[in-house]
Amino acid sequence: MTDLDRLRRLLRERSLRRGDFVLAGGARSSYYIDCRLTTMSGVGQLLLGRIGLEALDHAGWRPAALGGLTLGADPVAYAIAHAAAAAGRHLDAFTVRKEAKEHGTGRLIEGPFPQQADVVVVEDVVTTGGSALKAIERCRAEHLVPVGCVALVDRLEGGREAIEAEGVPLDALFTRKDFIP
Repeated sequence: MTDLDRLRRLLRERSLRRGDFVLAGGARSSYYIDCRLTTMSGVGQLLLGRIGLEALDHAGWRPAALGGLTLGADPVAYAIAHAAAAAGRHLDAFTVRKEAKEHGTGRLIEGPFPQQADVVVVEDVVTTGGSALKAIERCRAEHLVPVGCVALVDRLEGGREAIEAEGVPLDALFTRKDFIP
């Protein structure tokens, strides 16, 4: 069984829920994929890190850092950055806050990244693309250059199109079809 197969299985077992749910964008859904139940687990981190790093390489992206809107994107970015370090490569992670803190530096993006660096925005689940778009906007405001977006799951509900309309290609490791026929 490949790492990708193992991660898909883990997502099905831990993260997929059926019922009546309200999504972040306000729409209702008969299923919910709470990726955090997978991405915050040790084995989920291990698999996601290796697979995410392979996805960056396959896309030809060589970012200085990667991250996205807290909280869903955080374990995704950290897993991939850790896998890069384990492979002897330099790749940092960052977190995009939902709003600036009024203390400390007051920054919207926290983490080590050089100005005007190429970055990849990461996301756990893409539905409308709203969270990734907010992260892309904030990265650009900080003079970072989003060269791509990696998502764990694309629900196939218009998010890809919205993100790519901003000139940022999306690479999703899975789509809704991997979990819901």
